Amino acid sequence: MSATFSCIPRTARATTVAAMLALAGGMAGAADLTVEVLGARSAQGSVAGALFAGSTGWPKPGQAVQGQFVPASDKVVLLFRGLPPGRYAVSTYHDENGNARLDANVVGLPTEPYGFSRDAQGRMGPPAFDDAALDLQSDTTIRIQLR
Repeated sequence: MSATFSCIPRTARATTVAAMLALAGGMAGAADLTVEVLGARSAQGSVAGALFAGSTGWPKPGQAVQGQFVPASDKVVLLFRGLPPGRYAVSTYHDENGNARLDANVVGLPTEPYGFSRDAQGRMGPPAFDDAALDLQSDTTIRIQLR
């Protein structure tokens, strides 16, 4: 390390090293969550993914910490970056017709494929947040199979 900084005055070296350590320390707590979504019925539309950081608002549209739409394919990868350590849950669906919502029939059952982290399933509605939640401490990859 001294060879790299040898042409920099000692006080500037100390400041540079301190700044680098501070930057690294600030990023050390952040993690990325990669979500591989499998099972889209076709390449039409997009796969939507929403990340939630608690049971409040789970899994309501507009309540997600992060969300994204990715063109549909056999395997879609969603990437949620820079997350502080904590408990998170993911909901996904294949928006086949591009209307930006999970379509349902007259009795409220989804007509488009959907899925949740930890393969959680609900009864007569979405699963509880705790059933879908994962503890994120470092970069993690999970898979969700659409149903």
